Amino acid sequence: MSESKDETEFRTRAIHVGNEVDPSTGAVVPPVHFASTFQQPGAGEWGQYDYSRSGNPTRSGLQTTLASLENGCGSLAFSSGMAAIHAVTMLLESGDHVVAGTDIYGGAYRLLHQICNRSGIEVTLVDVTDLQAIEKAITDRTRLIWTESIGNPRMTISDLPAIAKLGKRRGILTGVDNTFGTPALLRPLEYGIDIVMHSATKYLGGHSDCLGGTLAVADKELFDQLYFVQNATGAVLDPMSSFLIARGLKTLDLRIREQSRTALRLAEWLESHAKVRSVLYPGLASHTQHELATELFGQHQNGSKETHVGAMITFELDASLDQVRQVCQSTKLFRLAVSLGAVESLIEQPATMSHASYAPEARAEHGITDSLIRLSVGLESFADLRSDLEQAFAATQS
Repeated sequence: MSESKDETEFRTRAIHVGNEVDPSTGAVVPPVHFASTFQQPGAGEWGQYDYSRSGNPTRSGLQTTLASLENGCGSLAFSSGMAAIHAVTMLLESGDHVVAGTDIYGGAYRLLHQICNRSGIEVTLVDVTDLQAIEKAITDRTRLIWTESIGNPRMTISDLPAIAKLGKRRGILTGVDNTFGTPALLRPLEYGIDIVMHSATKYLGGHSDCLGGTLAVADKELFDQLYFVQNATGAVLDPMSSFLIARGLKTLDLRIREQSRTALRLAEWLESHAKVRSVLYPGLASHTQHELATELFGQHQNGSKETHVGAMITFELDASLDQVRQVCQSTKLFRLAVSLGAVESLIEQPATMSHASYAPEARAEHGITDSLIRLSVGLESFADLRSDLEQAFAATQS
């Protein structure tokens, strides 16, 4: 648990908070504690740690760092992003109702519609850019509003302050998947959101070498409820992944800002390309919510004159389904793979990959067309990534 707010800047806290010098050896990098159990001072007397499902020093260090970076009272690390979202839904009971965005990750869609429904939890999907639509969908059984700071895959922007106010006024929990935004660029708890979630597999880890998920909250009672769920169900993050994500956090601020710069340049280039029908990137003036994105993200730039809005781009090709597949399979630097947020750039077709769990009619209803391509922009040079896409586009000419 975070006891007090550290006034140092984000980048400094990412390196030092939760990563204190090891008192027994002086090591500047804390050791990884693989122990599954811990000796106790006496029968019925409990030390700080007893069993690694309930708490582990390496996981605790990561959680301390994250609580500081999110400006929350506490954070919890899970075995995956989906395990973290699942823990949130386990706060609900049979008969409860969830309002969720239409522009959400396919795994979250599947959880809400094919797992939560087994417990009698109902879900209504709405366009969360329309506050009136959210309010209209709320019933007397609504207990959770779930959205994404930057929607996946259509890059919609949620008005977090307005959603938080609506939730508090109606006594409803609000949760935000901020995986695309990262705490370096956007901190939803500061806008009044109750729960912020990250797939730590992505930007927090940043190197495609670990799996994890996190939750952070600003309310102690809510933290205790989520900790109870985590400890009771056991989907905790292992020590090695905790170490890798803690290490990734130290360079998060640098990585996401540089990736965002390259993403903006690529989005501008794609927007002018003859083969591209449309580009969805909040950093473009053409994005329907560009002003909102600039306002929300601009308040978390740590003194920078630039406003970075992430490194994810979705664009629509003016091409057939087969041609879109050919483009995705023809890149050489962009790896054809699901996931995102790491140092290497990735490309995928949402309709057949990240959002394949949607029924075809649901994909059509929510604008996830076969012609959409999603890019995760890494740390390669802009010129090389542009050239890679150009040669992939050329491959569709024959």
